[in-house]
Amino acid sequence: MFELGDFAVYPGHGVGVIETIERIEVGGNAQDFYILRVLDTKMTIMVPTESARLAGMRQVIDPGKIPEVYRILKEKEVPNNHQPWNQRYRGYMERIKGGSIFEVAKVFRELYSLKAEKGLSFGERKLMDTAERLLIKELAISKEEEEVEIGKEIQSILP
Repeated sequence: MFELGDFAVYPGHGVGVIETIERIEVGGNAQDFYILRVLDTKMTIMVPTESARLAGMRQVIDPGKIPEVYRILKEKEVPNNHQPWNQRYRGYMERIKGGSIFEVAKVFRELYSLKAEKGLSFGERKLMDTAERLLIKELAISKEEEEVEIGKEIQSILP
């Protein structure tokens, strides 16, 4: 699925680079692992190659699908969410950890709109920042552009 040097997205952590593929003995069985270094945090994650897809690890978004991310960010209709902030937070967190960039974009858009409407809890503000960071990093890698430019692009299209 991935080769040395490939970029890959790991749900909730963002874009990383495959530094090595190692064979490690676990419980008496030899297993191959992707050693993924997350670009933002420098965290290293070991992902069994056999279950990488099941864990939600995926390729960076194809540049041809980026207009759909921007379309999501431009949407003005935001679902009314009158749940307590901690329930909203858990729902948003689950969506981000699902690994879909489209869901991350929806979470960011919803939190951004909610911020303008009534303000965010501390946890929601951090989650919005995380969603924005995940979007910017992946889009910058996909488009081969600077993160600062992608951040400006995103800010310019938000309603």
